[in-house]
Amino acid sequence: MFPDLARDDVFRLETARLWLRWPRASDAAAIHRFCSLWDVARFTARIPHPYPPGSAERFIYAAREGNASGRDLTLVMTPKKGKLEAIGSISLESRGGDRLTLGFVLAPEHWGKGLTTEATRAMVKTGFALTDAVEILGNVRVENDASRHVLETCGFVIASTGLKGAPARGGLVDCHTFRLTRDAWTDAVASRRRALDQAHTEAGRPA
Repeated sequence: MFPDLARDDVFRLETARLWLRWPRASDAAAIHRFCSLWDVARFTARIPHPYPPGSAERFIYAAREGNASGRDLTLVMTPKKGKLEAIGSISLESRGGDRLTLGFVLAPEHWGKGLTTEATRAMVKTGFALTDAVEILGNVRVENDASRHVLETCGFVIASTGLKGAPARGGLVDCHTFRLTRDAWTDAVASRRRALDQAHTEAGRPA
């Protein structure tokens, strides 16, 4: 689904404060550190708790395999300043030929700073630019207000609410399924561009 551009491990995305890049073997310790935390694992479907030894390495291997095949795009978040170690991950996974599913986790010490929103906007833009996906979906536990806020800020809307499989949580959990269509994203981009153009025009007018 993803083109050759994203299938090379030099591929990366830049936001104001982050690099999003392929995970590497050297990221294992950092990934293990934040995935071992219950505050990170509890709202996810697939991160077990306790986090078994070797799980970070298996995650890295699976992510790189999925990236190389073009099936998915899984990147780690690393800050552009300070320690350059992984502080989270974000992914777009194929769901049939025309849909992608978004997922993300972030180390708790970086919560509340808008970093996940930054990363999500970059991934959404990339997903629609590099694939033919007609929509991107995201499943969020009903009690996970922080992730819900991220998706709503990025233009996602609730499509449905119901039980979803969460193997690491022992079965089914109540989730909101959020949806962002290509058309809605395109309209939002055009609206922001018009607003910027208008602001620049007004700024250039004599007082």
